[in-house]
Amino acid sequence: MGSTPPSYKGHRYPVEVISHCVWLYHRFPLSFREVEELMLQRGVLVSHETVRRWCAKFGQAYANGLRRRRPRPGDTWHLDEVFIKINEERKYLWRAVDADGKVLDILVQSRRDKAAARRFFRCLLKKTRAVPRVVVTDRLRSYGAAHREVMPSVKHRSHKGLNNRAENSHQPTRQRERAMKGFRSVGGAQRFLSAFGGISPHFRPHRHLMAAPDHRAEMTVRFTIWDQVTGAAGRPTTA
Repeated sequence: MGSTPPSYKGHRYPVEVISHCVWLYHRFPLSFREVEELMLQRGVLVSHETVRRWCAKFGQAYANGLRRRRPRPGDTWHLDEVFIKINEERKYLWRAVDADGKVLDILVQSRRDKAAARRFFRCLLKKTRAVPRVVVTDRLRSYGAAHREVMPSVKHRSHKGLNNRAENSHQPTRQRERAMKGFRSVGGAQRFLSAFGGISPHFRPHRHLMAAPDHRAEMTVRFTIWDQVTGAAGRPTTA
């Protein structure tokens, strides 16, 4: 499914610079100041505050565009939750991935009780507009209680050893959390992780399963899709 690139009206920098900065920030564990430095090395003068505004304005739009181009998720969903520290308070990051490891939804909440699990299920169904055949979770009882209310017709498998795929999907987030020295607010964490969960996996094919030529070919396709989503496709390259 296609998507219309976001509007860059009123921005004096070309789309190639804006999209490249957003790509750098979400693809690698970099700070806004480090992105500023990398762009300076290329001869592009842009402040870290401008990079921050670009990521806030365009990051989610790019992520949504990439999601619309993905195939429908598989029929087996893996759900998991981990704690994160926000201003020294414990919060919970809920994440769902399909059998191929594609991120379906991310939600930051204060609890991990039945109400929190129920809210996550409902957000997940609304965002994906699909119903799985099987959901796989760990043994947290909140999942079972919420499952019986929200999706009782879906098979539920509860076993810690079956849910490694969801648990492994948290690793890139942990890496970014360390690089950012933690999140400052629940809203900020939700906004960043929602965009990050849509952009970062696009550039993370299963490299260990590919020969080098196949990986390069796959990445070329993915960069082409990125240019189409951001609106940089077909435009002359800017230094």
